[in-house]
Amino acid sequence: MMHGSSNFLSKPVDVSKFDVIFAGAQKNVGSAAVTVVIVPNDLLGFDLPECPSVLEYKVQAGNSSLYNRPLCPRIYLMGLVPEWIKNSGGAAIIDNSQGFYVCPVEPPNRSKMSMPFCIGNVKGDDALEKRFLEKALVLNMLSLKRHRSVGGIQVSQCNAVMIEDVQKLAAFMKNFWEMHQL
Repeated sequence: MMHGSSNFLSKPVDVSKFDVIFAGAQKNVGSAAVTVVIVPNDLLGFDLPECPSVLEYKVQAGNSSLYNRPLCPRIYLMGLVPEWIKNSGGAAIIDNSQGFYVCPVEPPNRSKMSMPFCIGNVKGDDALEKRFLEKALVLNMLSLKRHRSVGGIQVSQCNAVMIEDVQKLAAFMKNFWEMHQL
């Protein structure tokens, strides 16, 4: 099974169901060049011909993942983010707005990290969306740009957005909805 990197750490995963988990985690866990690899001990040690030792999981595990001079600050940060995520939460308003906010992506296909939505109806009301973005900008809510494939507004929770920011956005969305109910 393969999932996009934008969903990494968006929900608990039973790692025992997978033989190997390999994740380019830069958007959700830390900075660029960070990769998470989870391999059970019983899969370590396979002789892989022509594989450089830096990619041999047994060599990495035997050297506490320090075989090839890692970028320590990035690894340290990556270790802090899951702890922060575990101790934080989020807020959802899109599906509870009686159709004022509409996510054009079916629930099973939605990303937990990037949330597109239209305002007013499934195709979006350009005037309402423009007003929403203008008011958001006044409140210093940046980068709520149009989603490249579905239009509307896009909220990104990558890079461990602070819970206070999520709560501020949810409060703004609720207030905007109450002021502009159709």
